[in-house]
Amino acid sequence: MEHVLLSVHVLASIVFVGGSAVATSLFPRYAPVAAAGHPPDSDERNRGVAVALHRITRGYAVFGLVVPLAGIVLAGVQGRMGEIWITISMVLTAGAGVLLATQIYPRQRDALSDPDDGRRLRSLSMLAGFYNLTWAVVVVMMIVRPGSGPGE
Repeated sequence: MEHVLLSVHVLASIVFVGGSAVATSLFPRYAPVAAAGHPPDSDERNRGVAVALHRITRGYAVFGLVVPLAGIVLAGVQGRMGEIWITISMVLTAGAGVLLATQIYPRQRDALSDPDDGRRLRSLSMLAGFYNLTWAVVVVMMIVRPGSGPGE
């Protein structure tokens, strides 16, 4: 059972969290800009691509809920729920989810409905960077497992 849970946890992480991380990072590059220096049909800006990345962000975020659910069940089965690295990873995962749901996804939607001169897109890029950095820290926590017993 542990192998199945671990496989689901890792594969869902790669596909869904990785997919949402890529989509959030690429969205600002393709989102429409209303500035005079950026014609709407420029090579870099493509509303269709931005819409697709916005959908991917939402869809993969929803399916990505499998990752913490499988991780919590796995930690429970393994008797590791009290270990500090699990707790920190859960807090970081919750933080990444809140950031995605309350900041990144709504700002993507706003950028599609009301293009601006790019200032909002720069802040969206920064938020995507924080989102991705948070996941990178969680991955390191899963590998290093600080606070777990020696040799575990």
